[in-house]
Amino acid sequence: MLALQPPIEPQLARGRTELPVGSDWAYEPKYDGFRALAFVDGSELQLQSRAGKPLQRYFPELRFPAGHYVLDGEIVIDALPGSDEPEDFDALSQRIHPAASRIELLAQQTPARYIAFDLLAVDDRSLLQEPFAERRRQLERLALNGIALAPSVSTAAEAEAWLRAAEGVVAKNLDAAYAPGKRTAMVKVKRVRTLDAVVAGYRLGKEADTVGSLILGLYDAHGQLRVVGHCSGIRPSEKRSLRARLAPYESGGRGRGDASRWKSEKELEWVELRPELVVEVSFDQASGGRIRHGTKLLRWREDKRPQECALTQMQQ
Repeated sequence: MLALQPPIEPQLARGRTELPVGSDWAYEPKYDGFRALAFVDGSELQLQSRAGKPLQRYFPELRFPAGHYVLDGEIVIDALPGSDEPEDFDALSQRIHPAASRIELLAQQTPARYIAFDLLAVDDRSLLQEPFAERRRQLERLALNGIALAPSVSTAAEAEAWLRAAEGVVAKNLDAAYAPGKRTAMVKVKRVRTLDAVVAGYRLGKEADTVGSLILGLYDAHGQLRVVGHCSGIRPSEKRSLRARLAPYESGGRGRGDASRWKSEKELEWVELRPELVVEVSFDQASGGRIRHGTKLLRWREDKRPQECALTQMQQ
């Protein structure tokens, strides 16, 4: 019998803007997937989500070597060659579907894989109190049986490349025990990028006469303006003054966001603007040619023509 049974809260990371430096840290790439604990007991498998829910029915293609161990890791779907992102989060999200036939089809069309980055138990022994350096050593030995293992480097300089090409970097304290549900043993630094976008419209804020978010657009290779996301990271003081600033550019039209179970019809609607204003924003995650979240308004670009705001920026 395994020393640990689900559910177990996964260890969490606290966010920072810079990587910690020192010989007591190890560094791994941050993945854009589903965090999952894998409980392998003989040939039986239980996959647990970060929230403690079972996941195995959604990923029937995942296989683990027989044994007795508990892994912490990430379920990912690799992006197609030529994509601007290493993982395809949109394809992964589609796997959470109620129909078994749909799951089976997608398992063949867009197979997922599991990347392990921690070992919580092996045989009948819990490793939660062991330092990460020892857990990693035992994980590397276990990975010889065919488990995909997250790469790890020993210096922040070596990890810098992941801040440009992956979702970011996770730094782990080599001396720390595993801390379920806590942010004491890991640090994450997200990949942050910037782009110049056309302000295609805006949504009203919850307070009267305020702007809640800006609708962002980029021009594709055919010269068509495509909505790629929104920016709600606006200073509170600016949200009120923005309404008057944007009013002269209103076209009289209305746009509408994609259907969502979380937002009402009113919340999906936005006020359309003539494509004449440009802003620089920062963002940390994108997939399928759209910004997912984490967008912050940096500055207005009066010096840049809207036609220069190309969709190719998403690929940099």
